[in-house]
Amino acid sequence: MFDWNDIRHFLAVAETGSTLAAGRALRVSQTTVARRVAAIEAAFGLVLFERRQAGYALTPAGERLLGHARAVEAAARGLDDAAAAQKRETGGVVRLTVSHIYATTILPPLLRDLHDAHPDIHIDLETTDEKRDLAAGGADVALRTTDRPAGGGLVARRLIDDQWAIYCSRAYAAEHGRPRRRAELRGHPFVGGGGDGVWQIYQHWLRENDLESAVAIHHNSALGLLAAVRAGMGLAVLPCIVADNDPDLVLCLPPAAGETRGIWLLTHERLRHIPRIRTVLDFLGRRLPRLVIEETRRIE
Repeated sequence: MFDWNDIRHFLAVAETGSTLAAGRALRVSQTTVARRVAAIEAAFGLVLFERRQAGYALTPAGERLLGHARAVEAAARGLDDAAAAQKRETGGVVRLTVSHIYATTILPPLLRDLHDAHPDIHIDLETTDEKRDLAAGGADVALRTTDRPAGGGLVARRLIDDQWAIYCSRAYAAEHGRPRRRAELRGHPFVGGGGDGVWQIYQHWLRENDLESAVAIHHNSALGLLAAVRAGMGLAVLPCIVADNDPDLVLCLPPAAGETRGIWLLTHERLRHIPRIRTVLDFLGRRLPRLVIEETRRIE
């Protein structure tokens, strides 16, 4: 079987009439060209060139194969062009919108891995707790927490249940003990806040359990909330997918049963088949569910 690369050398010698000129055209040595020509002749069992003092001339066998060799070269160039075109389609900017709590915790390592796997894709990350209108072009892809996504033309994939539970830092648990039942929560300070996206859910839970007065400090950002909890300021109600993957935090009480919210990956139907959008959706849709830690592993 011949080497596909030998075709290039065969054609270069046929067009230039010498191994020296062919070597210059291909930017290889004359010896390499002569060796390649000899190799393809051996593979076919045919003499393709007459070696003359003035150069190389095609034999009748070489003449008959010349058209086929050019067709192979054209096919190879077409394959290369098609691959390059597909790469261009796969690459480009993808605008991703996500809430602060996820953008500052679980998402950075995933986006790092996405870049390593697909360096031609550039993520334009918008960190906001406001819902962007994907139909109006507010973003290409959204990661949202909701009961059920609403909006015309949305393509939605539910990745995991959006479970929340009570956590504290390992240092806090060592110094003050870790409450394991609701009755034991009294007397422990809570760190409140986390921004609109977190506080809306968090505050509702505190009110239901008559613990809103236990909030000792309120942060208006997810970073501030997490920093205070990690520092041992007190307890907090946090998304399990965030806290379970934080080595500084430990679970106090398991999440309530019957949660209806989910974490969804969204795009608009007009974008779903664009290669770069599809790549980001598939990557995040595959990797995010892997961050879920089973409850038997959370409770130590």
